[in-house]
Amino acid sequence: MGIILSLPAYLIVFAFGASIGSFLNVVIYRIPAGLSILHPPSRCPRCLTRLSPSENIPVFGWLWLQGRCKHCHTPISIRYPLVEATTGLLFLLIFLISPNFTQTVGYWVLFSWLIALSLIDLDTYTLPNVLTQSGLILGLGFQLTQALTTPSPLSNGLMVGILGAVLGIWLFDIISFVGTLVMGQTAMGAGDSKLAAMMGAWLGWKYLLVAGFIACGLGAIVGGGAIALKLINRRQPIPFGPFLALATAITALWGQTLLSAYLSLFFPL
Repeated sequence: MGIILSLPAYLIVFAFGASIGSFLNVVIYRIPAGLSILHPPSRCPRCLTRLSPSENIPVFGWLWLQGRCKHCHTPISIRYPLVEATTGLLFLLIFLISPNFTQTVGYWVLFSWLIALSLIDLDTYTLPNVLTQSGLILGLGFQLTQALTTPSPLSNGLMVGILGAVLGIWLFDIISFVGTLVMGQTAMGAGDSKLAAMMGAWLGWKYLLVAGFIACGLGAIVGGGAIALKLINRRQPIPFGPFLALATAITALWGQTLLSAYLSLFFPL
């Protein structure tokens, strides 16, 4: 009975997340192109016809149009509804497992930034400063807000974020420098270090290390597998931002469990 009564709330959260996902599609397309994310309103990129409210409904609008523009019949990428549905599901997951309202809203913001940065990096091999820098500032604000709900001073919350941000950019700059020396080519873009600073601001230095380890592991597995399968060559660049983003998401939701399991396995009392 409790689940049935909660269904309207779950649907509202999913619909809200999917709507944010629809806006993220705009961000992902327009920021790399140097366009305003607010004007003009959503329109077909080919015929430039403004989309009606029914065409703009997240997920269902694409299904109703059968994946084509209503006016010029240009195919619309399936990535649009996938981003909307994924964002809605992630918002619902965060809503279900976060312990308080502050963390729920904070992680909604964090995951929105991670989705946008991941897909922009996949498309353009860049991580825009406007997103990494604003994400870092929001992460510090999140740490301060979290401190309000605990007995510790506000300065402690701010220091957690600052130390995490500084460690993030230093650590990945060092990794990039060493990797470049070993491989004889650029190992990591400057944007990755800035994203790591943003990660540190949100996660703190301790969980930044967890996320960094996960990201490097995922990158090694996926990159090594792609090379072994001859999908790419050894010199071909691979965007690392999506691995950092995925590792941040995993750590944000389950970092404490992962860290406890690691410590109990290798450092038992």
